[in-house]
Amino acid sequence: QVQLVESGGGLVQPGGSLRLSCAASGYIMFSIYTMGWYRQAPGKQRELVALITSGGNTHYANSVKGRHTISRDNAKKTVFLQMNNLNADDTAVYYCNARLQSDYWGRGTQVTVSS
Repeated sequence: QVQLVESGGGLVQPGGSLRLSCAASGYIMFSIYTMGWYRQAPGKQRELVALITSGGNTHYANSVKGRHTISRDNAKKTVFLQMNNLNADDTAVYYCNARLQSDYWGRGTQVTVSS
């Protein structure tokens, strides 16, 4: 059983920063998985924010490019999302995803950007 647990969400003012973490546990060869962060805002579909492949290649949604950075620590089975210069459009539940032949999802962490 693979578990993904997100942390680091919260309330932040516009222009602020947050760092999300996602720790994987269970029977998972973490290093070979493509890891991703997705988000879902109220009334909207879940969308990709960023992903990082096993080789370290990254991909970002246009809306976060230049502001957010995804990284991974394979030894700790953890993926991070550093989010800078946050704005109201970043408000959403953020989900961690691990993908190889199957998809695994965390339960999400709420990020609210508001003054």
